[in-house]
Amino acid sequence: MTQNKNQRVRLIDFLMITVGTALYAFGFVTVNIADRLAEGGIAGITLLLKFLVGVNPAFSTILINIPLLIIGYRYLGKRSLIYTIYGTLALSFWIWLWQLLPVSLNVHHDLFIAAILAGIIGGFGLGLVYRFNGTTGGTDIIARIFEKKKGAPMGQSLFALDVCVLVASLTYIDLRRMMYTLVCSFVFSRVVNFIQDGGYSARGIIIMTQHPDEISSEIMKTMDRGVTYLQTQGAYSKKEGKALYCVVSQSEVTEVKRIITKYDKRAFVSILDVNEVVGEGFTYDKIN
Repeated sequence: MTQNKNQRVRLIDFLMITVGTALYAFGFVTVNIADRLAEGGIAGITLLLKFLVGVNPAFSTILINIPLLIIGYRYLGKRSLIYTIYGTLALSFWIWLWQLLPVSLNVHHDLFIAAILAGIIGGFGLGLVYRFNGTTGGTDIIARIFEKKKGAPMGQSLFALDVCVLVASLTYIDLRRMMYTLVCSFVFSRVVNFIQDGGYSARGIIIMTQHPDEISSEIMKTMDRGVTYLQTQGAYSKKEGKALYCVVSQSEVTEVKRIITKYDKRAFVSILDVNEVVGEGFTYDKIN
C-alpha cells in the first residue's frame, strides 16, 4: 500500500521539476554556452554538437534522449519514466527559451566567476529536480542500464561517461577552459548534494563495546541524543551482547568519540553517512 502511494505522480513534483530545469537551463545558456565552458554527460554532448556542427542544444537534448528512453524504458518505473520524459521536454523548452530572451550574466570575461556561477545555478536547479524524484534523462539512463546488465555501480558509470565527454570537449575548448570546467563540476556536485539532501548532514554511529549502558547514558544525558540498542551475537563465540546506534551531526562526532574512550578504549566504532528521507506517512534513514 505504502509502495503504491510512493509511486503516484504529484503536482508538486512537476512544479519543482519545471523550476529546477528552468534554473539549470539558465546557467547552461548564460554561462556554459556564453563563456564556452564544457559540461559532462548529455549536456556536454549537446555543447559539442553546438560548437562543432551548429546544432541547437534545445533540439539535440531531445534527439539524443529519444533513443535512450526507448532503450531504457524497461529499466525505469512508471513514475520515473513519466518524470524523465517531462524533465527532458522541460529542459529542452527552457534552453530554447533562454536563448531567445535578452538575458545575460556579465562576468567581464572572468572564467573563475563564470565557473562558480555555473556550478551554483546549475547545481541548485538539478538538485531540485532530483529532490522531487525527477531526472533529465541522459547518462542517468545509460548508467542504470549498465547497473542492471553488468552490475556496474551507477556512480562509476556516470563518472566514466563524464570523463569521456570532457576529454572530447578539448576539440573546441583549450586546456585553460577545461580546468575551469572542472571547478564548475566540483561546485555543481556539492550544490546538487546539498539541495537534494536538504542540507541535512549527519553521521550514524555504531558502537561495539563492553560498556553499552554507561556510554548510552552519557550520550543521552550530555548530548541530548537518542540511542538505540542493537542485539548482537558473536559469530564464533556465540556470546550475546548489545551494540549502540545513534545519529549525531557531523560536528558532534568528536564528542561521541570522547565519551566512548572515557568508558572503553577498546571499543569498535563504525561511522556512516546518513541522509534523512521523509516519505508519505513514514520516515526512515538511508545509509550510504
